[in-house]
Amino acid sequence: MHTPFGSECPYFYGDYARGRNREECRLLQGAGLAWDSSLCKTCPVPGIKRANACGFVRLRPRLSRPALNLFRKQVQVTAYCEKVSQNVAEPHIGCGQCHPLPPAFQVKP
Repeated sequence: MHTPFGSECPYFYGDYARGRNREECRLLQGAGLAWDSSLCKTCPVPGIKRANACGFVRLRPRLSRPALNLFRKQVQVTAYCEKVSQNVAEPHIGCGQCHPLPPAFQVKP
């Protein structure tokens, strides 16, 4: 579903039927964090989900405040691969074990 800022996010839910205006982020809600629609503006999750469709990667969100703007919160995520049981350094790419690059794309020394 599209977020209030136009990006496609699998965790965003909006119920607008029959005059309702209910919106929520199920990723933050599942982690027990408070959600506000302004968080969707800078959220990295839609970009991660577009770049990495691996079914084994689980995202763990947290809210933080940037150093220069103490009044605005932003979403930061860490990723964990359930297949190889390790943290993922770059969530946009993945762990590198679940979906290795084909031999044509590997750099040979």
